[in-house]
Amino acid sequence: MSDIRRFPVPEGVVGERIDAGLARVLGMSRSAVAALIDEGRVRIDDTAAVKSDRLADGQWIDVDLPAPAPARPPEPVEGMRIVVDDDDIVIVDKPVGVAAHPSPGWDGPTVIGGLAAAGYRISTSGAAERQGVVHRLDVGTTGLMVVAKSESAYTDLKSQFKERTVDKVYRAIAQGHLDPLSGTIDAPIDRHPGADYRMAVVAGGKPSVTHYDTLEAFPYASLLEVDLETGRTHQIRVHLSAVRHPLVGDLTYGADPTLADRLGLTRPALHAARLAFDHPATGERVVVESADPPDFAEALRRLAEGI
Repeated sequence: MSDIRRFPVPEGVVGERIDAGLARVLGMSRSAVAALIDEGRVRIDDTAAVKSDRLADGQWIDVDLPAPAPARPPEPVEGMRIVVDDDDIVIVDKPVGVAAHPSPGWDGPTVIGGLAAAGYRISTSGAAERQGVVHRLDVGTTGLMVVAKSESAYTDLKSQFKERTVDKVYRAIAQGHLDPLSGTIDAPIDRHPGADYRMAVVAGGKPSVTHYDTLEAFPYASLLEVDLETGRTHQIRVHLSAVRHPLVGDLTYGADPTLADRLGLTRPALHAARLAFDHPATGERVVVESADPPDFAEALRRLAEGI
């Protein structure tokens, strides 16, 4: 069974791409809406939609929503460490191979599922599949992630991320040596025009700013500290690839697979090492740090030894 919904384009999303606009209207993630479009479940004025369509005033939208799948029981996440836990927030140190929240096509462990399995109560704000999530880390990225437990904390943290008052510092291993050794990459990011599963530097994309500093240079790679001014999907991966220094192990964005093999990396070498924000209840600055995970530390050891 399915649920077919028909409605006129709301004024607030006129001019937006259909996947972005419908995500707001339906309370779903953009990737979930994109999957519906790919399956032919979305029509504009009785014509099958494509993701590049722009919503216009006076159009009618038909969405064939599939019946929801049976809820997957929450599962514990091995190796996920709780860093901070109080009435309003929980901060986790996420291991590799764990998604932030459930999404179409992902059948593995999630931060939200792991917290639920451990008995944590999470805010019900946000899209259904990512309640309590105020920011995300990629499946292959390790490190610190804060989740809202109360509704007030969700609202406050979302505002802090929007206003860019949250400090997010990453450690990254990039191929080669950046020139200059420290600098800023300021380039707009949007969906790759020829491969929707990827992001890219695109004229007219969303403003995106990445600051980096080389901490150590090795013969084939560099250890970077990266500070995000904005928080676009895959931002660090896209920006470093755009300047021809992709993350080691990031095959999606052009990394050399032989270097990743030599360093023992099976994922992009990116770790969310520091997170700082104002506590949503007390206003006090919360600052947490995370040590390099084992695979990241081993890659650095091999680089230092010239392997």
